[in-house]
This record gives sequence, structure tokens and C-alpha cells, in this order.
Amino acid sequence: MEEVKDTRRALVRIAYDGKVYKTFRGHQARERFLNETRVLRYLEERGCSFVPRVLAVDESKLLLVTTNCGQRVRNITPEKMEALRQELMEYGVKHYDWDVRNITYSQQLGRFCVIDFEYAQILEDPEHQSPMPFPDQVPPKD
Repeated sequence: MEEVKDTRRALVRIAYDGKVYKTFRGHQARERFLNETRVLRYLEERGCSFVPRVLAVDESKLLLVTTNCGQRVRNITPEKMEALRQELMEYGVKHYDWDVRNITYSQQLGRFCVIDFEYAQILEDPEHQSPMPFPDQVPPKD
């Protein structure tokens, strides 16, 4: 397996078969794990094709296994970023960690994709609250 990210918040590895293994750790690890799993399942139910698909979860290990959405991109125009953000919002999800590091390009799909939904929020669910990186942080307003 290739290690692609090793931070205080997560260890992400890609297996030789292309599956992505993300182990959550650090501050609010359980909440972020549950949130990302919930948001990705919600997007799959709504037919969103440009996000990872949940393949397996291991709640005891805080391990999420997903499909691979391509290679990370280094540069993307602000217009393409905004169009992608708007497209995700049409599926009812706001991504609170909106940065180029969370954008990939899938040659198989021929399009940009979005990853890393641990801080995302399902907009139509008033009970759903996004975990924040720090307890005193509030979601930014548009």
C-alpha cells in the first residue's frame, strides 16, 4: 500500500487495487469518521458521481474504505473550483474544508472530483452539524 497522507488527523493509504483506506485520529476523530461516512453515503444515495463511494467501514478502528477518485491536482482555476463547489451544493452538501488539496482529477470519469468530507454538512438536515477542526470554530458564512 502507498501512504499518501500521514497527519495528526488521518492516515490515508491507497492499496494496489485502488481502494483508499483512511484511518481517522486526533481531535474529534470519531465525529469526523461518522460525519464523512454519513455524508458520502448521502451523496451516493443522491447519485453524485464525483465523490468517493463507501466500500467498507470499521467503526472500532475508525477506518473508512472508499473508491479512488483519481489523482490530486496542484492547480485548478478559481472558476472551475467555484463550479465544482456549486455542483456539490446542488446535491445538498456544503464542504467546509474547500481547498485544492481536496480536489482530484479522475481520468476514468474525465472530470474533477471532491474528497475529504469529514467537515462537510448535509444542508437539508437541520439536525446535522458538521464537526469543526477546533471547538470554538464556527462554519464560515457564504
